[in-house]
Amino acid sequence: MLRVTAEARALGERIFRATTLPDKAAPDALHVALAAVNGMDFLLTWNCTHLANGFVLKTVNAVCRESGYEPPIVCTPEELLAP
Repeated sequence: MLRVTAEARALGERIFRATTLPDKAAPDALHVALAAVNGMDFLLTWNCTHLANGFVLKTVNAVCRESGYEPPIVCTPEELLAP
């Protein structure tokens, strides 16, 4: 379990503001932020609209790096298990 810290909340807000995600996707931005702040290598999701989306991830990854965090690799479980 990962704790929702002030750092993660701040990064989640920066990610959300930098993207064109709809309001209902704010928790998705926090999800990525939690993984980045906690140094997770991967974030698995079936959410291909808001998270596992190359256009969104380009911005998300840039915001993470600009904030001093290495972004996780965001992919579907199938992608992670593919040979």
